[in-house]
Amino acid sequence: MSLPAADLSKQADHLSTMDLGVVLPATAEVRENHLFIGGVDMVELAREQGTALYVYDEADIRERLQEYRRAFESRYANSEIIYASKAFINKEMVRLVASEGASLDVSGGGELAIALAAGFPAERIYVHGNNKTPQELEEAISAGVGRIVLDSRLELARVSEIAQRLGVVQDVYMRITPGVEADTHEYIKTGCEDSKFGFTMREDFAFNCVEDVLAAPGVNLVGLHCHIGSQIFALHSFAEAIDVMVELIARIKERYGLEITEFDMGGGMGIAYTVEDMPSTIDQLAEVTIGALLGSCENHGVTPPRLLCEPGRSIVGTAGVTLYTVGILKTLPGIRKYVAIDGGMSDNIRTALYHANYEAVIANKAGEPRTEIVTLAGKHCESGDAVLLDGSIQTPELGDIVCVFDTGAYCRSMSSNYNGQPRPAVVFVRDGQARVVTRRESYEDLMMCDV
Repeated sequence: MSLPAADLSKQADHLSTMDLGVVLPATAEVRENHLFIGGVDMVELAREQGTALYVYDEADIRERLQEYRRAFESRYANSEIIYASKAFINKEMVRLVASEGASLDVSGGGELAIALAAGFPAERIYVHGNNKTPQELEEAISAGVGRIVLDSRLELARVSEIAQRLGVVQDVYMRITPGVEADTHEYIKTGCEDSKFGFTMREDFAFNCVEDVLAAPGVNLVGLHCHIGSQIFALHSFAEAIDVMVELIARIKERYGLEITEFDMGGGMGIAYTVEDMPSTIDQLAEVTIGALLGSCENHGVTPPRLLCEPGRSIVGTAGVTLYTVGILKTLPGIRKYVAIDGGMSDNIRTALYHANYEAVIANKAGEPRTEIVTLAGKHCESGDAVLLDGSIQTPELGDIVCVFDTGAYCRSMSSNYNGQPRPAVVFVRDGQARVVTRRESYEDLMMCDV
């Protein structure tokens, strides 16, 4: 794995921190040339807690959850917001979601365990995954989770067996692959026909499998689910998927006499990672999807079901930043300028995976224009280890604190201990206070499971 060739014609954008606008956490500001988030000086926080360091603007997260609820519930009272915990989860995040009245989506036994340990109400938990193990299913059903999203006929059989043995009836959804191509990176498309997820609609497979679900003891089919992808800007993709799903709901009612009362449209709304990105707003998403649902239900003659939306990235992505310390400067004339930081692909794999783009600033020079084109190189033993590829920052010096924006989603969740790197701490900031909500790993932690 290696970095793509540098674009030597690229010019620095000369924007200072506050010019970055849409990529900034809600409370970001510059005071005396330092970057502040949540009223906390990022330079002082980095020196106090060490780097690499994940930092979340708590007020930003809360406002986005509230905005989702307002946007959907004001237009359609029979709706629900479910936070997709795969984007970022720890016990404090779970408590925050609970306090804001949202439900929770978990995609594995570990996420479920964290949710239950934090005291999240099991009946507000939705369990996803294309290959839930029998143990994970038993844990979920035993805990009394609200819904299990079935991904296959094999999983149906497992849920039925476990539910009967435990003497319960488990409410379930069927995950449907609607065949809608979302305009996003191929690695995060999930609703197209060639997908490992869900019941395909090809040759009426999903429609015919409804009969299997209805016949299975111990399960109760209450809804359908679809998810077309992640980091989506084009809202028409959601509308197209909703129309496909409502048509299926109408056919199920006609053939099986079953009224589907719940429909989970998934998540996937994109965020701005660079100043050039122009994502839709939460209000626009609600307007398009609710309009599509109600219009399609009228066209197909079915009662509008409860509408569920599963945002993840658009809740925490922009609220989170990562702080690093500059350790090495290396210029290759005519090739590239490297700024090596004390993190990299172990705390942010997205750039190495699919050359994700970010904006960054030097937190102790935040009021100055970004005049240098650099690559923020990680410290790991891979040529492709970088966080920022040929991006603009202020003139770097050894010991500077670099802040990379929009790292709140899928960075901590996908982090690793590559090269024996302990995972960074997670800090929430709000009203001038910083609190560690996940401590930094130690070398002892790396060996805790060794025998």
